[in-house]
Amino acid sequence: MPVPPAAPTRGRDAAARAELTEILVRTGEEDRAAFRDLYVRTNAKLFGICLRICGEREAAADVLHDVYLTVWKRAGAYEPSRASPITWLATIARNRAIDWRRVQGSRRSAPIEEAPEVADAAPLASETLIADEEAHSLLRCLDELDGNQRESIRTAFFQGVTYAELAERMNVPLGTMKSWVRRGLARLRECLEA
Repeated sequence: MPVPPAAPTRGRDAAARAELTEILVRTGEEDRAAFRDLYVRTNAKLFGICLRICGEREAAADVLHDVYLTVWKRAGAYEPSRASPITWLATIARNRAIDWRRVQGSRRSAPIEEAPEVADAAPLASETLIADEEAHSLLRCLDELDGNQRESIRTAFFQGVTYAELAERMNVPLGTMKSWVRRGLARLRECLEA
């Protein structure tokens, strides 16, 4: 199978390049119609460059907007002898997208120690359930103790009263009070472990 000659393709490419060069030069002269035409002919390619570098469609669209603002402002400085129009446009798109990427990278590079705390300080539901269950068990076991033991332990541990103060309040010797509390705690431990 014969290979078709490449010359016609090169001719079309050269004609398209010359046409795009003329449009870009006219854009540099603040020709709005030329600028619209330039956008229609090049936005898909430039968007592809931006998307490839940014990685996000919305970000690429924002960067592309900046690209065309730059083109509008700098088109008068375009020199056809130095670069093809698409190379010049692609360089602007690439640079703007890289600038966007750098800004995003600098935003994400803060040390974790500087991150705001987002965790809820409240205990987990499972921890609350366990604590409630333990409290319920403790109260049930306290109710099973003798009256003097129960009252002594509740007063000593929940009100922060010393053995001496308890003995005085209940009008019993200090040794008796210590014995009630010690025996009551032993029974309480047995009940809670059961």
